[in-house]
Amino acid sequence: MAVRAVRGAVQLERDEAGHMDEQVGALLTAILERNGLTADDLISIWFTATPDLHSDFPAAAARKLGIVDVPLICAQELDIEGAMPRVVRVLAHIESDRSRADIAHVYLGAAAALRKDIAQ
Repeated sequence: MAVRAVRGAVQLERDEAGHMDEQVGALLTAILERNGLTADDLISIWFTATPDLHSDFPAAAARKLGIVDVPLICAQELDIEGAMPRVVRVLAHIESDRSRADIAHVYLGAAAALRKDIAQ
């Protein structure tokens, strides 16, 4: 098994805890499914949120999915003028037999515009 990194992001429609749980949960579920992963394959997950998101910690959505024994951390994204608003980004470290080229990075909805080169 190799250690790999998986990227992803989702843009929220509004800053509301329930909506964040739903959207971040969908992002994490898509990352796991598209890469053939289970929670046991996760090493750690970094979450960032744009400065306009205040309603909850993105990591709370992972805990609600049952990802309870994986180290998680949240940080604030840089406040860059003109950046896409209300975005949660994910950087997950995983154990996988997949090559780097075969890792599916997941950018949902409007967040696909952030990384057109790797969004699938």
